[in-house]
Amino acid sequence: MQDGLSLTFAALADPTRRAMLARLSRGEANVSDLAKPFLKEMSLPAVTKHLKVLEKAGLVTKTREAQWRPCKLNGAPFKDVSNWMEQYRTFWEESFDRLDAYLKTVTGNEGKKGKKHGRKK
Repeated sequence: MQDGLSLTFAALADPTRRAMLARLSRGEANVSDLAKPFLKEMSLPAVTKHLKVLEKAGLVTKTREAQWRPCKLNGAPFKDVSNWMEQYRTFWEESFDRLDAYLKTVTGNEGKKGKKHGRKK
């Protein structure tokens, strides 16, 4: 059994699924509307499989209202990804700050050397 974060990242790895999520970020859509942009490149069953991956990851919820099957985004898995990434954002920001401070000392010393040993007019 995979953890939720792994399912989310696997679902986000595919550009078709990311495009579906982008469409759903504008509001609810039924399966037919989600499928339209992809039907020239893939079959409806293939689109449905992509949607099932999104559902399994918990990124999308699909309900049933008579013949209409509206889909909408579920924000919880996105929050989990954001929380997981936050720890790495902090790490990299601190690393870049240290690198920046180091580069300032290196370039500062070279600037002083250049002035000290520069050409006389």
